[in-house]
Amino acid sequence: MYNSKITGLGYYVPDNVVTNDDLSKLMDTNDAWIQERTGIKERRWIKEGSEDTSAVMGAKASRIAIERAGLTKDDIDFIVFATLSPDYYFPGCGVQLQDMLDMRTVGALDVRNQCSGFIYAMSVADQFIKTGMYKNVLVVGAEYHSGGLDKTTRGRGVSVIFGDGAGAAVLSRTEDNTKGILSTHLHSEGKHAEELTVLAPSIKHWVPEIVAANDKNDESYFPHMNGTFVFKHAVVRFSEAIMEGLKSNNLEVTDINMLIPHQANLRISQFVQRKFKLADDQVYNNIMKYGNTTAASIIIALTEAWEEGKIKEDDLVILAAFGSGFTWGSVIIRW
Repeated sequence: MYNSKITGLGYYVPDNVVTNDDLSKLMDTNDAWIQERTGIKERRWIKEGSEDTSAVMGAKASRIAIERAGLTKDDIDFIVFATLSPDYYFPGCGVQLQDMLDMRTVGALDVRNQCSGFIYAMSVADQFIKTGMYKNVLVVGAEYHSGGLDKTTRGRGVSVIFGDGAGAAVLSRTEDNTKGILSTHLHSEGKHAEELTVLAPSIKHWVPEIVAANDKNDESYFPHMNGTFVFKHAVVRFSEAIMEGLKSNNLEVTDINMLIPHQANLRISQFVQRKFKLADDQVYNNIMKYGNTTAASIIIALTEAWEEGKIKEDDLVILAAFGSGFTWGSVIIRW
């Protein structure tokens, strides 16, 4: 059986920077309130009139990742695209990406696991490579949140958190079983699904009813989050996912060189860091700059950490996420 190794990384975020002070002009909030609760100082939102979408941003990040892998688009055997904000209700962004990159007629799979989307996508790609089915798989996480947020005081508890962006990784086959992805671990607990959700359109509120109602005050289109409930579960599940990955590989917390957590809330990351007694240079956070980019957050952070030289050969790198669903998981990598 083969291992899968990350051979290329790339990310893209829109140029448009939206600060907390900018948001205070749209809703009743302020920089101190947002930073105290989330750690976020600014985020990137796609500007009106821009060509950027989840698929377009994914394509921009993918071109960088493929080039850095020393490959061409024709070397990619399969696409796994994670997003909760696809360009269309259907089809998914994977096939758009295949077209935008002018690829061969390779398969394209879409993953809808929200905050843990990139973890799930990496796990899927890893299995395809491990079994020998594919040699190079392109894994993408991208989100266009800003177009679907309630940017009024009513929605401030959620809307200040999210940002737009995309990241991509190329996973390639290696015969060195000591390197690359050592293991992946996935979990879900659907009974809490409505604690972090967008309810419409859905079986509860489908297209004919939406059109008939034409209700501008209908909040079911916007994200709903029970923040305190999500926070309490997140810190527990993050820790469990990390420990599960370590134990399955006979490793200890002291073996961790770099933890890349999903950038949901800086306070969650700091809680986990303190629990595991990790130094600041062992945990990478960039939510301060980009907000929560959901399926894109881990891959953007991983790419930045690598670009800054914070990840080196033979380092043990752990990717971990928790979010809507509830779903959570981890990926254990020997770099």
